[in-house]
Amino acid sequence: MKPARFSVCLASLFLSSAVCVVAQVDIKAVGDDHVSISIGGKPFSDFYIGSEYQKPYLAPLRTASGLVVTRKWPMEQVESDSHDHPHHKGLWIGYGDVSGVNFWEVEAASVPSGTNPKVKGKVALAQLGEVTSGKKSGSVTATFVWRAPDKGDMLEEKRTMTFYDEQDVRTIDVDVTFTAKQDVKFADTKEGFFAIRLADAQTEKNGGIMTNSEGAQTEKNVWGKRADWVDYDGTLEGHKVGIVIFDNPHNFNHPPRWHSRAYGLFAVNPFGVKDFDPHSTEGGGHALSTGDSMRFRYRVVIHPGDVPKKKIADWYSDYAKKAK
Repeated sequence: MKPARFSVCLASLFLSSAVCVVAQVDIKAVGDDHVSISIGGKPFSDFYIGSEYQKPYLAPLRTASGLVVTRKWPMEQVESDSHDHPHHKGLWIGYGDVSGVNFWEVEAASVPSGTNPKVKGKVALAQLGEVTSGKKSGSVTATFVWRAPDKGDMLEEKRTMTFYDEQDVRTIDVDVTFTAKQDVKFADTKEGFFAIRLADAQTEKNGGIMTNSEGAQTEKNVWGKRADWVDYDGTLEGHKVGIVIFDNPHNFNHPPRWHSRAYGLFAVNPFGVKDFDPHSTEGGGHALSTGDSMRFRYRVVIHPGDVPKKKIADWYSDYAKKAK
């Protein structure tokens, strides 16, 4: 009887191991608060969607080796982190002026900058959709509403984020469709849109460097300029790391302008003009009539910092070729 029991246990062990191997990208909803993402058995990030948050955000982001490339504050009370811009949380989507409502500086402690409206909106979860794990990739889909205290639901946002199991890099594909619930306009402002707040040690002010698809480097030459992609390299705990954002060639106003700062804000802005180039004759902003939709897609790749820019350009070329 003992050998039989041993065989059953051994078979169960093998079966359990097989299940673990299959789910290399493991994505799970944790109550109503967040969705956890693990890759290769190691935590990668969490997608915070609970009602207590003013907007959904993905944090922290990690390299394949586990280094955290996003600022930990204000989610964690880390004294060594910079404490500016409390609305900069991990990876998020927001905009400073949508028909007179601020969906960028939405946290209570945030002070609207420049001419951004003081009326703050909220990006609230309407429905958590499919949460799928897999051997090579996994994804999470959710629907949000961009809601104003005096105007109700202004936009519906349907977002799908796909995560991949790869050896040396971490890749996220973000696919977002906005549908206007009423007539709205994304005004002309620099404060937006698809954004990441980087770890302080990785930023330009601490020795890091940003490079765009045109070969320009540093905030002075990258900020406000049009580019297919921007890569931001730096050093974390003695290791060179980088993070690049690709703009899909089918996105509105491609190639976009970049709101990328030496202190660590890393953002794509498809709507802003006047703050980036006051002498431009180009019209900024974009209006949507009730029922109109617009789609945005981005790819984020967290990679070793010594990856040649030619290879990043090749990655983008491959990404663009597969875009539909």
